[in-house]
Amino acid sequence: MESVFFEITVVISLAAALCVIFRFLKQPPILAFIITGIIVGPLGPFQFQANEIMQSLASIGITLLLFMIGLELKLSELKSVGKMSAVAGVLQIVLVSSAAFLLSKFLGFSNTSAAYIGIGLAFSSTIMVIKLLSDKRDLRSLYGKMTVGILLIQDLLAIFVLIMLSTLSGTNAPFHIGISDILVVILKITVLFGWVIVLSRKVLPRILNNIARSSESLFLFSLAWAFGIAALVSSPLIGFSIEIGGLLAGLALANSIESYQIITKIKPLRDFFLTIFFVTLGMNVVFSDISRTFIPVIVLSAFVLLVSPIIVMFIMGGLGYKKRTSFFTAVALSQISEFSLIMVYLGSRIGQVSQEVVSIITFASVITFVTSTYFIMYSDNLYKFFMPYLGIFERNKTKDEKETEPITDHIILVGANRMGEGILQALLEKKEKVIVVDFDPDIIENLNKGKGLPAGRQVKTFFGDITDPEIQEMVNLPKASLIILTVSDPDDTLLLLKNLKHMKIRKPKVIAAAFEKEDAKDFYKLGADYVIMPHIAGGHHLAEMLVNDNRLELI
Repeated sequence: MESVFFEITVVISLAAALCVIFRFLKQPPILAFIITGIIVGPLGPFQFQANEIMQSLASIGITLLLFMIGLELKLSELKSVGKMSAVAGVLQIVLVSSAAFLLSKFLGFSNTSAAYIGIGLAFSSTIMVIKLLSDKRDLRSLYGKMTVGILLIQDLLAIFVLIMLSTLSGTNAPFHIGISDILVVILKITVLFGWVIVLSRKVLPRILNNIARSSESLFLFSLAWAFGIAALVSSPLIGFSIEIGGLLAGLALANSIESYQIITKIKPLRDFFLTIFFVTLGMNVVFSDISRTFIPVIVLSAFVLLVSPIIVMFIMGGLGYKKRTSFFTAVALSQISEFSLIMVYLGSRIGQVSQEVVSIITFASVITFVTSTYFIMYSDNLYKFFMPYLGIFERNKTKDEKETEPITDHIILVGANRMGEGILQALLEKKEKVIVVDFDPDIIENLNKGKGLPAGRQVKTFFGDITDPEIQEMVNLPKASLIILTVSDPDDTLLLLKNLKHMKIRKPKVIAAAFEKEDAKDFYKLGADYVIMPHIAGGHHLAEMLVNDNRLELI
């Protein structure tokens, strides 16, 4: 027992230290956990073994992860996935997994291993991508919404694959599943999901309403529910894995008003056990012949980083999207998912794939995690470099582009949400010539329909990023009299100001919004004519009201 305690202490301490380092490198913590496992495992100096206790803790981590996914997976969210996102998601999975399967066969893998690799390489990391897009403030952009939609389709398929895997045994390979086996699985899934829906609507809300009054009771009930359902589903009567039981337990609680409270309380516990899972995954990395496995790791990593994005760009272009939207969506999906790691881990546990395949996918995931993080962070620079060569991925007539007649002496409003909405109203009341540029397709659609505009007024709109040279050309940037920037990303404002500074002709006046004092100073240095800081202006206005009136009346 003391030995296990010592091993866990070393693992957690090293994982914490690496997490801090990886945070500075802007890398996801999953990498820190996997590398921790490699360091403490057979390839490292500690020579720890992934014993039965560590394996059990890893299984609890996956179960809690799927329990949390079930809690967050509301069926109503499927309506938010647009038709194009759904089509792109299905095509991406089919084409990428098929190409990866053929590539794996070429590398000498068996049909079963190639199937695992093919499907695994088609999934992208939802957690990592959403975090990076959120940091870039691009979740509301068209490519951000397309990316999230595709990721949701991937997650749904990944869940289905995990359910199918839970029914397999070492002698029941994916290519030897009979029709009767599939029908039995579908029947079980139908009965289980029907049972979950009934519980989630009729029984559990009443129980949770009473239990939720005590946070301790809610926490313990949630754990008991997750583990109890996992044990029931994994029993010989049903025959699924405990991990799928965790997913079903989460789905049963997803529609309750207490679901977010449960997520908040379970998350720290999940993170601890999930850390053990990824560490165990790293500990199991064993290369019996480095020369034989080195080439598959490099080739599969290159496929995910280079070939898979090209496939996505062809899909997006075929659906009618601009090369910029296609490129950014493809770059965002260029890594291997956590689901892929879980899938090959379960495949190894049931005897479907060798530990060598798990090691190859694990190392490939490390490479793609590291590389794609920087791809996403510097996607703007990458797009500028590759833009002249991306014409083959774009139709002549695209969805997010429309022709317009040149306009001069006009005002360009970049960002028509929140602060920009009020500015647009004021400009239209003064009958100014206004062009709106926004990367949120919903805002552009509403403006085109006249929503929120004065009666009888229309406004020219362009969907896209003002830092895109094509957008700058379409809005006739040099001929504008004024540019108003309300965007929250200071990098976009800085880039536009730098472009304007290098113009040799008359430059339009620029008003920019800044949310940090340092950003405001940088904007002025690069030639902004006026910088407004909304939170400071609002604070001054409220202070003036309090001083002049001695009280604040709210009506």
